[in-house]
Amino acid sequence: MTQIATVYGQALYALAKEDGCAMPVLEEMKALEESFREEPAFLRLLAAPNLSKEERCAIVDSSFRGRVNPFLLNFLKILTEKGYSKHFGDCRRVYQQIYNQDNGILEVSVVTAVPLTEEQSARLKEKLCTITGKSVDLICRTDPACLGGVRLDYDGMRVDDTVARRLDSIRNLLKNTVL
Repeated sequence: MTQIATVYGQALYALAKEDGCAMPVLEEMKALEESFREEPAFLRLLAAPNLSKEERCAIVDSSFRGRVNPFLLNFLKILTEKGYSKHFGDCRRVYQQIYNQDNGILEVSVVTAVPLTEEQSARLKEKLCTITGKSVDLICRTDPACLGGVRLDYDGMRVDDTVARRLDSIRNLLKNTVL
């Protein structure tokens, strides 16, 4: 994360937590990040050098006033005013990391060759909750290159039980075997 994202994400979280609205602000940040991803031209508009800071802040105000938490609205205005609107996604990640840490939530990235069923996700989540003693938030994605099995990334660790990793291990073993 950038220093900008760390400073601004922490500041917004501190304000939202103090006011008791940390979760709703996080949900709104996620929705905004998705919107910005779908419409990248909006963030480019907020960084347009041919518009004054006041005009860019007015665009943010007219777009989001009454639709998002006032803390988040002012946060967006500050990012826009400082020319940091492109850091919004990183700010959201910092905010979420702090929120998760404060609330005992462990974010786990799950990679499989095919999508997990609801039942498989529920069982995996339950098992990880038991192992870690934390509430688990699964982020599932698929990667056909796994061929099968599952790869978990959490807390800086990787548990890789994919067919691709097993085949790589066998390949390395055979390559290093002297006949």
